[in-house]
This record gives sequence, structure tokens and C-alpha cells, in this order.
Amino acid sequence: MSEKFPVQKTDDEWKKILTPEQYAILRGHATERPGSCGLLTEKRAGTFSCAGCGQKLFTNDKKFESGTGWPSFTAPHPGALEETVDRSYGMARTEVHCSQCGGHLGHVFPDGPPPTGQRYCINGAVLNFEPRERS
Repeated sequence: MSEKFPVQKTDDEWKKILTPEQYAILRGHATERPGSCGLLTEKRAGTFSCAGCGQKLFTNDKKFESGTGWPSFTAPHPGALEETVDRSYGMARTEVHCSQCGGHLGHVFPDGPPPTGQRYCINGAVLNFEPRERS
């Protein structure tokens, strides 16, 4: 991806701040093994952010159990994601990536629940979760 994003780092800088799995997903468009991320079952109120740059991406009130093995959401924070067409594996899918650092997050599919009908299928390994403090 040659597009310029607000957060820019060299490959060496990314490798210093990301785990090998996070680097493979965010920078190399890899996919984590289904069911392998602890955030899949996270139910507390809070916010999910990009592990690469810290941008807020999703809130837990938009999260749902899709049965796919990856955290799924009905909608992102406004402006948090950008989309591109992914033609790998002999099909066309809509890839979603962080609008701040360009990191690959997953894909969006038109088979989600109301009200949006969208399923943002996200690699949990590239998300950080911050629980909302109780008031």
C-alpha cells in the first residue's frame, strides 16, 4: 500500500513496537487463527483500538458473536477505517485498514445483524482493549 497515512514508520520501527504476529497481520495482511484471540469473548464495556497506532476503532456496544472465530462488529468509529478491494484467494472482498497507520485489520461483509447489516471481521491480535471505567 503506497498511500501516505498520518502515522508513518519504517519496517524496523514497526517490528520494534509490534509482536511478530501483529506485524504479520498489520503490515503483511496475514490472518490470525480463528478462535485464537482472547478478545473474541471480551464482553466488558470499552473501546478497541489499533495496536499499531492507538487509534480508537470500535466500542464493545457494536460487538457481536458471529460464530466465525474472530471479533465481529456492526460499525466502526466514524472515520477510523478505510476500505480497499482484496482480490486474494480468487475472490473479491472488502479489506478494512486503520485510517491513521494503514494497518490491515480484517474485512467487512454484508451479512451482519441490524441495524447496519455489516460484519466487520477483525483480527483480534491487532486490537488493544481498554475497559470503560465505572462511574
